[in-house]
Amino acid sequence: MNTHQAVGHPQEFDPADPQSSKASKKNFRLLVLGCLGVVYGDIGTSPLYAFREAVAHTVHDGALKPADVYGILSLIIWSLILVVTIKYVLILLRVDNRGEGGILSLMTMARRKEGFWSRLVFFAGIIGAGLFFGEVCITPAISVLSAVEGLKLVSPVFDGYVIVITIFILLFLFLAQRKGTEAVAKFFGPITAIWFLTLAGTGVYWIVKNPVILQAFSPHYGFLFLYNHADISFVILGSVFLAVTGAEALYADLGHFGRKPIQFAWLRIVFPCLVLNYLGQGALVLSHGELHENPFFALVPQIALIPFVILAALATIIASQAVITGAFSMARNAVQMGLLPHLRIEHTSADHMGQIYMPQVNRWMLVIVLLLCVTFGSSTALASAYGISVIGTMIVSTFIAFFVLWKIYNKPLWIALVFAAFFFAIEGAFLFANVLKLLQGGFISLMIAGIVFFGIMVWIKGTKYLHKKAKRHAISLPDLMEQLERNPLHVIDGTAVFLTSDPTLAPVPLLQNIKHNKVIHAHNIVLTVITSQFPRVPDSQRVVVENVSSSLTRVYVHYGFMESPDVPYALSLARTKGLEIAHVVVSYFVGHRTIIGQPGRGLPNWQEKVYIAMSRMTMSSTDYYRLPVGRVVEIGIQMTI
Repeated sequence: MNTHQAVGHPQEFDPADPQSSKASKKNFRLLVLGCLGVVYGDIGTSPLYAFREAVAHTVHDGALKPADVYGILSLIIWSLILVVTIKYVLILLRVDNRGEGGILSLMTMARRKEGFWSRLVFFAGIIGAGLFFGEVCITPAISVLSAVEGLKLVSPVFDGYVIVITIFILLFLFLAQRKGTEAVAKFFGPITAIWFLTLAGTGVYWIVKNPVILQAFSPHYGFLFLYNHADISFVILGSVFLAVTGAEALYADLGHFGRKPIQFAWLRIVFPCLVLNYLGQGALVLSHGELHENPFFALVPQIALIPFVILAALATIIASQAVITGAFSMARNAVQMGLLPHLRIEHTSADHMGQIYMPQVNRWMLVIVLLLCVTFGSSTALASAYGISVIGTMIVSTFIAFFVLWKIYNKPLWIALVFAAFFFAIEGAFLFANVLKLLQGGFISLMIAGIVFFGIMVWIKGTKYLHKKAKRHAISLPDLMEQLERNPLHVIDGTAVFLTSDPTLAPVPLLQNIKHNKVIHAHNIVLTVITSQFPRVPDSQRVVVENVSSSLTRVYVHYGFMESPDVPYALSLARTKGLEIAHVVVSYFVGHRTIIGQPGRGLPNWQEKVYIAMSRMTMSSTDYYRLPVGRVVEIGIQMTI
């Protein structure tokens, strides 16, 4: 039974619509402002290091050739146009899963088609998820480091304290996550708006002083540069790619802000400001080649340097907050889709479901980010580790988008192939460029991605094995009811809710209750939570009630992969579908599964240990399903794997 037919796209405000109310226009402006802080925080801090890293490869005897500056800027500008503007802003934002974007959302939509392609897309989606986590661990480290390094221009005294200050900022940022981002988020948009205006203003100042830099808009400078520097062209492309890191975030945040505010913010604000700043840095080094080591902070006079560094630090903190929030959302999606164990999820806002805190994910990220800062020591060194996971995620999204355009949107195969071939050519060049940095630190992000990937695959494999094993020893629900009719038990008043993943089988807690207590409740509900292929499910379609007998009811509760289950609330909705239930006498029966290793059987030994370790991270069913603590009966179950 398909209960999701009526789920549609959220209505979007059209600023050109004369019927739009003033309230709608105000809401649209607020969404655009929110986009600046959350969606574009990462890519908005790229000017801190992208141009600097690219020109570093072309400096000879402390001097830069004008043609080299034009070439690098041309590559940066056209990368922003082709990869960010055309692929993400104009194309992928229209390829959405009921208003949601991102790798897992795209993968879920693609898997509506069965067969070989579906399995291949699933495999690619898991790789993309792993690469995404590799990216979000490096972003806070390189962003905050690059901002704090500006202090060295204020005074050489700060040279020995950059790492210490960076670690302090990151510790504060990660430890503050449990408080929620609602209050701080109100300042994200305005601060980032000031940041982008400052990027534009500082860039315009130097462009006016050296307007010849505008020649860099011509793409032929980029081609000439690559031709004349064939020996190091891919090395430089690896640095140029730093300018587009964060592009995947604007697609992943589609569901939070909607397509039009994200497009408006990029086309009218972010893209022009970034280009102006990059051109300003180019104009600066044309006039003062000796400032190539940190052209970004050299854009402002010495008297304005301290407030400029402070603003940069705030911008990088906001960018880091955005990717941390993105990591929580991605992890929550993976949990809902059964790719990870039920990790602890805490809601930090009563009004916004998207504002969550995952302590285990936060703790792992903090440890990795601090290790990266201490190990690499500078943003220049860390830039070598950055990029390969980002381009990997982009290539995966291109592949899945090709399949979705072809099979789900029913576009002609040649159109989907042209899309894929064009962007594979561009991203393939960037991939090769970043592979060259593998031994310089690029392996770090791949290692993080690999750990996530293998963890997900082991969890999927182990869960399937345990499900098959449990099914072999299970009793079908109709058979159990037939046995109870032949051999009636003592009936006690009240309602018992038994949570199970397979509603056709008798839940283990129900069997254990019958076996040990020799009783059965007057009314029994077998409840199954089903994760939908859509991001969200409206309340009108959330619950399906099936009356099996006078004492037994099956309830199917549908949640989108962007939602968190709330069983008591779902039961209150079930009452509108004819389910008679008095909440004051409801008992919830859940199984607490303990996994025990059994070498030589089931999973390979190393996978068995990984699965058992992951199962110990599982959040209790009481918390995960938001059950009332005083009404829960937890029954321990041991299973060997």
